[in-house]
Amino acid sequence: MAQYLDISTLAIHADDSLALTADVAPPIHVSTTYRYPGGQGSIQGGPDDWVSAKERAAGKEAPNFYVYSRHDSPTSERLEHTLSILLSPAPLSPTADASPYPLHSAVSYASGQSAFHAALVHFRPKTISIGTCYHGCRAMSELFSELTGMRILPLDCPAGELSSGDLIHLETPINPTGTAVSIGALAQKAHSRGAFLLVDSTFAPPPLQDPFAHGADIVMHSSTKYIGGHSDMLGGVLCVRNDYDGVLNNGAKVAEKLRHERVLIGGVMGSLELWLGLRSLRTLGLRVSRASNNATNLVAWLSSTITSTSPIAEVHHASLQAEKNPGDKEWLMKQMPNGFGPVFSIILRNKRMARWLPSELELFHHATSLGGVESLVEWRAMSDDGADERLLRFSVGCEDWRDLRADLERGLKEVEGLEEQ
Repeated sequence: MAQYLDISTLAIHADDSLALTADVAPPIHVSTTYRYPGGQGSIQGGPDDWVSAKERAAGKEAPNFYVYSRHDSPTSERLEHTLSILLSPAPLSPTADASPYPLHSAVSYASGQSAFHAALVHFRPKTISIGTCYHGCRAMSELFSELTGMRILPLDCPAGELSSGDLIHLETPINPTGTAVSIGALAQKAHSRGAFLLVDSTFAPPPLQDPFAHGADIVMHSSTKYIGGHSDMLGGVLCVRNDYDGVLNNGAKVAEKLRHERVLIGGVMGSLELWLGLRSLRTLGLRVSRASNNATNLVAWLSSTITSTSPIAEVHHASLQAEKNPGDKEWLMKQMPNGFGPVFSIILRNKRMARWLPSELELFHHATSLGGVESLVEWRAMSDDGADERLLRFSVGCEDWRDLRADLERGLKEVEGLEEQ
């Protein structure tokens, strides 16, 4: 497989070499357990080749075969291999002396929350620095703090508050606003103290953002969102940089430790979810690019409609950041060169407008979550007790953006003039 292929090509062909059958579409492997090699017709050796658990614990190398699906399976192997390639930096074109680029190492989980929990278990930080992000990650941090005494600091805490082994958790773009934060600045801060940077890049999956290129140590995604992309599966992923902690190829060793810890914690994806994730990766680039372009077009239009009397008071999205904060332009264009993400938010003039607008829309389903091919809107106060009650979060899908604009235009007219009761 050529290492310089475009992400859209890699998403379709990265796991071709792992196919166990002639099926063009990967089959669903639902078995939870697998026969040990050595039976009639086995091509993986016999009883003399078996390595006991005690021998493995002592360091003896064992043949690689599937045993139990909480460990791994044909589908989990294909999904994680494909994610590893899609989340790794690739050269833009072939060169005569090009060698394979170093792959980062992806590990799948039952949900985004499961992935974040796995990161906390792995790092065991004495201190976590965490900012505005998905409220579930903050709640998980608070639970972990109760169990371990971990100290929780804001994202803008002084670098001197961090020590070796501590963790900065950065979500960018941010939930629910859709605005971005400099990964490079936080990476420099973390590494100056021997701490690690975990970046939740759920809102900017490939091809929009590569956190590793800006210093992230581990990248997290809620696969439920854009990796799944059809609002029909739960999943999460942690991807470890190849030169983790400054050691080349160390990422694969860390990923194996994460997998061992995952076996103990039990946060594995189910057979159907693994297959749905693999199926959905085939169109990741198409879906994400389309949705991101749609969102940017809608944001530009919505921003242009704001007046002193319009229903909308503010529009927030990474595409507007450079205009509002010129100092962000340089790092933002480098960090998000291929688009600014499919999620944005608006602030209405009052809470009643925010409550009513979702019900006036036809093409935006009023629902939580995001990342599907269909557009969603959520009065965020429904699920996040810390959200501004005037805020609506939009997850833009793959419809024609002009149809979405017409729907919004009509809905905004319906709530115009609504006042608090």
